[in-house]
Amino acid sequence: MFSSSKVQVQSIEFSVVPTKTRFPFRYGIAAMTEAPHLFVRSTVEVDGKPTTGIASEGLPPKWFTKNPDTTFEEDDHPRMIRVIEQAAKFAKEISEPLSFFEFWKHLTSQQKAWAESEEIPPLLAQLGTAMVERTVLDALCRALEMPLHRVVHENRLAIDLGEIHSELAGTNLGDVFRNPPLDELRVRHTVGLADPLTDSDILAEDKIDDGLPHSLVSNIHRYGLTHFKLKLFGDLEADRDRLRELTALFEAEASRDYEITIDGNEQYADLDQFREHWEAHQADPMIAPLFRHLLFVEQPIHRDHALADSVKFGFEKWKNSPRVIIDESDAGTDSLPRALELGYVGTSHKNCKGIVKSIANRALLDVRSGVMSAEDLANLGPVALLQDLAVVAMLGIDHVERNGHHYFKGLASFPEDLQQKVAAAHPDLYAKTDRMVTALKIEQGLISATSLNEAPFGISLDPDLFQFQE
Repeated sequence: MFSSSKVQVQSIEFSVVPTKTRFPFRYGIAAMTEAPHLFVRSTVEVDGKPTTGIASEGLPPKWFTKNPDTTFEEDDHPRMIRVIEQAAKFAKEISEPLSFFEFWKHLTSQQKAWAESEEIPPLLAQLGTAMVERTVLDALCRALEMPLHRVVHENRLAIDLGEIHSELAGTNLGDVFRNPPLDELRVRHTVGLADPLTDSDILAEDKIDDGLPHSLVSNIHRYGLTHFKLKLFGDLEADRDRLRELTALFEAEASRDYEITIDGNEQYADLDQFREHWEAHQADPMIAPLFRHLLFVEQPIHRDHALADSVKFGFEKWKNSPRVIIDESDAGTDSLPRALELGYVGTSHKNCKGIVKSIANRALLDVRSGVMSAEDLANLGPVALLQDLAVVAMLGIDHVERNGHHYFKGLASFPEDLQQKVAAAHPDLYAKTDRMVTALKIEQGLISATSLNEAPFGISLDPDLFQFQE
C-alpha cells in the first residue's frame, strides 16, 4: 500500500492566448472560427514543498451551454471565466493540506453548491472544477517525479471508488488501471458539418495554403486514417444527403475495416424523433453499408431531456437500437449511473469534464461491460492536448477523437521558441512539416503516447514557460 501525499493550493493565476481556426468548425448550433485558450498556473504545496502546476483549455462557443439566445462575447465566455475563477477561489480557501481525493471532494462539493445557488448548469460549473483539478494534479505528479499512470496505478491520489459509485466499494485502483498504459492511440477524425469532403468541394476563395490537409479525402491519404466521427444536423434530408456522400467516399477511399462513430450533437428533442431519423437512414440502401462500421452513437438527445424517465421506455421498445452513449449529459458523478439505468451503454471522457470522475466512470463501465469513448474539444498543444492524451492512454481507450490539429494550424498560435521546446521534448508527437509548421505527427492513423507516458502529467516542460502577456 502506497502512502498518499497532501496538497494545499497557495496561488492560482491565469493567462490567455487567442487562437484562430484554419477554417470554420461547425458543430451543432455553433461554427467556431476563433477561441481564447486559457492557461492556469498554480503553486501547490505538496507535502510541504511548493511546486508549480499547469493546465490549459480552449474555450469554444456553445458546448458547455448550448443556448442559441446568448452570445459568446457577452454571455458564454464571461460565464466560463467566472466558473473557473470561482473554483480557483474555493481551492485557495481550503485551509489545510488534504489528500488529492479529499481536496477534489471538497472542491467539487463547494463548486456544486455555489453553481446551484447561482443557477449555473452543472456541465459548465464542472469546467471550473476540472481546470483546478488538472493544475493541482500536474503539480502533484511533478512533486512525486512520477508519470500520471503510475500515480493512478499506485493510487497516490487516495481515491476511494466506492465513495463515488457504491458498487465499486473495495475496488483496488491498481486492478483497474494496469501498467503500462497504451503507448499509441488511434486517431478518430472529426468530420465537421461544414467540412469539405473532397478537394473539389473547396471553393477557390476557401483554399488554405499552409501545407496541411483540408478535405476529408486529403486527411485520409495524408494520415492513413481508419476511424471517423460523423456529426449530424438533425435534419432528415440534410443528414440523408451527407451520409450518402460519406458512405460512397469511405467505401472508395478508406480501408475495408474502417470504423465510425456518429455524434447526434443534441439535435433531437427525444428518443422517438432520433429513432425515426435513424430507421429512415438504415432503410436507405445508399447509407446502409456505413452502419456496418458503426461503433456507437453519441448524445443524440438534447441535455435537457436526455436523462428523462421517458428515455428508458424508448430504449425498451426499440429492440435493435444502436449503442448510444452520453456526452454533454455527463455533468456529475451521478450522471453515468442514471444513463445506464435508462438504457445508454456508456459515456465519454474529456479532461474538461473531470479526471477523477472519468477514473471512477471507467471502473464502473469495466464492471458493467459498458463503453467509454474519448472525445475532443478542439484540444491544442502545448498543454491541453498532451494532458488529455496522457489520461486517455491511462484509461486504456485505444482510439480517440482528435480535431484540434485539423481545425487549427499546429502550434502556430504560440511563440516559436515554445514550439521548438515542445517538439524537442516530444519528438514522437510533434514534427515540423515541409512548410515549417510544428504539427501533430500522425502516421498510419496513430499517434504516439510514449513521451507523454514518461512525463509527469503528459508534459515535463517547466510551467513557467506557459506565461503569456494578455
